[in-house]
Amino acid sequence: MENLRIYGRKPYAIAVVHGGPGAPGSIAPVARELSKDMGVLEPLQTKDSLEGQIEELADVLKKHADLPAILIGHSWGATLSYIVAARYPSLLKKLVLVGSGAFEQHYADNIDGDRLNRLSEEERIEAFDLIETIDGATTGDKDKSMARLGELFAKADTFDALAQEKESEPLEVSEEINRKVWAEAKKLRISGKLLEIGRKIRCPVVAIHGDYDPHLAEGVREPLSRIIKNFKFTLLVKCGHEPWLEKHARDKFYEILREEIE
Repeated sequence: MENLRIYGRKPYAIAVVHGGPGAPGSIAPVARELSKDMGVLEPLQTKDSLEGQIEELADVLKKHADLPAILIGHSWGATLSYIVAARYPSLLKKLVLVGSGAFEQHYADNIDGDRLNRLSEEERIEAFDLIETIDGATTGDKDKSMARLGELFAKADTFDALAQEKESEPLEVSEEINRKVWAEAKKLRISGKLLEIGRKIRCPVVAIHGDYDPHLAEGVREPLSRIIKNFKFTLLVKCGHEPWLEKHARDKFYEILREEIE
């Protein structure tokens, strides 16, 4: 799999970074929307280690972006972009975190439980079966199981979804990348080192979060407000984990993004 998709025309001063880890293409709708007005890079993370993904993203920016760039990361992509911003401050003009995971572990302990509670009984049973396959307790295709679980959790994460167009070139989910990279990232968060890394960030940081997102808003707002001087937080109402798919929040989300880019 290629690790970059490009939209619009030069200059490419904007890059959007997908979630997962291991869910390439998940933020493609945002890249397409923004590319109506500007050039956009969509780096795809293909490495199966945290260090590999950090260096892969930085390398794509160095080779293809009009630096310093604005990095827009969603979910895991927000965490990865945050680490890259700290390690390579000269690469970034601004960092935008959309639906970011928490920066301290105690804010993240109940995420999957909250998601499961939002599903129907039939969907919960399916989710538990998928989790058993992913964990190796039962046989089955782990990548397909991860992709289906992602669909169920995406439903649980959404407040009021807009109709979605199917991706013309869907990219495969990688359970192996998800498992390996997230295990490293979780250790970093539990140790407190993930938050401390942010003290090295020099660019402005903007966080956009939905009030219905099971990734608790306070897990982003409270920790980052303590360590980043130039930090702005916006909470979108009636909005879940992916604001661009929300009926009540989509327009406001893009309004904020364009204001921050300009």
